Amino acid sequence: MNIFEILEHSLEGNNHLLDENGKLNKEAIKTASIQLDSALMSSLISNEDLKLRFFKDVNGVLVFDRNEFIWVISNKEFLPDSYTMYKNRIGLTDSNDSFIKNKNDVFLSFPFKDCFLVGDQKEDNEKRSEIFFNTRIKKDEIDTLTSPKCFTSIKKYEKGVYNEVEEYRGENLLIKGNNIFALYSLLPRFRGKVKLIFLDPPYNTENDTFQYNDNFNHSSWLTFMKNRLEIARELLSEDGSIYLTIDYNEVHYLKVLMDEVFGRENFQREIIWRMGFISGYKTMVKNFVRNHDTILFYSKNPKLLDFKKIYIENKDFKEILKPTRELIREFGKRGIDEDTCLDLLQYINYDSRGERYALEDTWNSNKWDDLESIAIESSTSRVGETVIVDDRNFKGQKPEKLLKRIIESATDEEDIVLDFFLGSGTTAAAAHKLRRKYIGIEQMSYFDTSVLPRLEKIVDGEDKDGITESSGWDKGGSFIAMELKDNNYKYLDMINDASDEKCIKILSEILNDPFAINYKCDAFKAKSKEGMDEFKKLPIIEKKRILFELVDVNTLYVNYSEIEDNRFNFTDTEKNFNKSFYKE
Repeated sequence: MNIFEILEHSLEGNNHLLDENGKLNKEAIKTASIQLDSALMSSLISNEDLKLRFFKDVNGVLVFDRNEFIWVISNKEFLPDSYTMYKNRIGLTDSNDSFIKNKNDVFLSFPFKDCFLVGDQKEDNEKRSEIFFNTRIKKDEIDTLTSPKCFTSIKKYEKGVYNEVEEYRGENLLIKGNNIFALYSLLPRFRGKVKLIFLDPPYNTENDTFQYNDNFNHSSWLTFMKNRLEIARELLSEDGSIYLTIDYNEVHYLKVLMDEVFGRENFQREIIWRMGFISGYKTMVKNFVRNHDTILFYSKNPKLLDFKKIYIENKDFKEILKPTRELIREFGKRGIDEDTCLDLLQYINYDSRGERYALEDTWNSNKWDDLESIAIESSTSRVGETVIVDDRNFKGQKPEKLLKRIIESATDEEDIVLDFFLGSGTTAAAAHKLRRKYIGIEQMSYFDTSVLPRLEKIVDGEDKDGITESSGWDKGGSFIAMELKDNNYKYLDMINDASDEKCIKILSEILNDPFAINYKCDAFKAKSKEGMDEFKKLPIIEKKRILFELVDVNTLYVNYSEIEDNRFNFTDTEKNFNKSFYKE
């Protein structure tokens, strides 16, 4: 046996070095070596070949050569790469996935980092346990999963009405469906053509009022973001840029992840956005009061970045003194009439100050910059931009003014702006008013209840809020709204809502659907009487986990290659549009 075979055989009896499938786990072994785990050391010393290879005799004392050991277990000849790794292990490693050893490149090592995480929440009340309700797949096992998908419910909104459309001519796009599949579907047509990507992703907090499922465990969130950022980079043009908003929970990990995906040399700025005046219970925290979000700004190619320097013009300066009725009354008590008071305030706020002020990387943080959060403004007054979801404000919404300064700094008219965490549609709204092309992706149900009505008003000229006036927007333009064509997604929804008894019926349905079964699972055991009896005894959370694993995620949506399959009932108009979109 060679050294790899000897090592594998010697370690097999150590249960704490095994993964959930009973196989030796590289990451567990690596961690144990760093901790000088006694069981691991004993196994190595008990074999003469391993003892000679990994220990040195220093004046009669055996010294473990940890660097040599990590180099060997990191070798591709020792065990296949683990895709589950160590579930709670987060750490910084070098590009050879071993602990820092003569390398300068640093990236995040986390569970499932080389897997594919679907992330399929559709409703705001779905606070899922992501370990069970999303799918992780080895990259070398992804086949049709990332193939372009078919679009359905295709309709173009223009001049106040929706019409069917069977040819894509570069119109603005609003896509309903899972963003990972939508992104892969954009690649054939838009690879390298998107000038700006703006993202307001789930922050991974425990704030249940946030409209996304932001309760991912840490490693799942990182996997979720990594999958999507890797496609985003392919879509971005060489002179393009990407901006991501995030808070303190994940910003430092996201920074390292962005360095890995986009390259450290493409990091441009860390923008601090002070959200505004905070009062009430938020000020009662026994700590410094948190009052900012972070915006990470990266380029695709730092030498080709098309950045347009932004200034705050005098007319837009933040007022030093606001002309409130209380202030005017105070001036009146001192013999100064209202007109004189207003003249003085005009001088203080504008006439005495310069023509413009260069925008800094701290926003809403000085006496020139006025960029309050919509959520904070809406706590005291109704703001037209605020979109209502389920009779409450859409929390976490960014103001159109924030998007305006990003869009204007990164694009020209007709450039393409992409947001695949579209939320209430702010990015699309700002891009439309600024006469940019845009692509927005959102899978949540308020795609229909909030996003589409908001863009309809803008096209019709009924939106007078946000940046409508400052951008000179009146009305016009168009957009195409469409959805990814569901296939086996119906099973995910059924499983999520199922009772214990319903799980048994769903199992039978999946097993009898030849297009639904993931044949990499042991479905044949489940079909047997013994397998069914065993399934019935399981707790409901375990039943659901098994059901999710049984569904073939390669067939959640209909692949474009199947557009002529009569099972899916595509209309001729839908077929023509899809063929036009994919330039067949």
